Amino acid sequence: MPNKHSSPAGPASGATPVKTPCTCAKLRRTARRVTQAYDRALKPAGLRLTQYSLLANLVWRGPLSITDLAELLAMDRTTLTRNLRPLDKAGWLAIGEGPDRRSRAVAITAAGRRVYKRALPLWKSAEHALRRKMGPGEAAALRDMLDDAWTSAS
Repeated sequence: MPNKHSSPAGPASGATPVKTPCTCAKLRRTARRVTQAYDRALKPAGLRLTQYSLLANLVWRGPLSITDLAELLAMDRTTLTRNLRPLDKAGWLAIGEGPDRRSRAVAITAAGRRVYKRALPLWKSAEHALRRKMGPGEAAALRDMLDDAWTSAS
């Protein structure tokens, strides 16, 4: 049943968000909107932002255990494994034994590096567009606040 903020076909694309005192709700709603913009930018490379982020972290940090990668991304192992599966099937990742027999490790392949290199300028374009829209000072302040929130939320 539609509410006062949506039409029978769903929320209007230009709908004003409902005011809420919940910081988490505002942050999640904004994160979804920003993610959609990055997804559109990365589409020519055949990636979504979640996939790009996985590849980028493996480029920057090298092979990682699935547990370490999940912790780095603040993601549960089940969700991470589900997100790794299509990248593994595409040949962009290699998942194998970790440092001990119980752990699994993930590394980017040469094909994955090529996809990452193709996507990097698309990501940069989306990042610069967001910073331009927000203003460079505001964007930097937001990144600092998010870093502070990350450490205080744990």
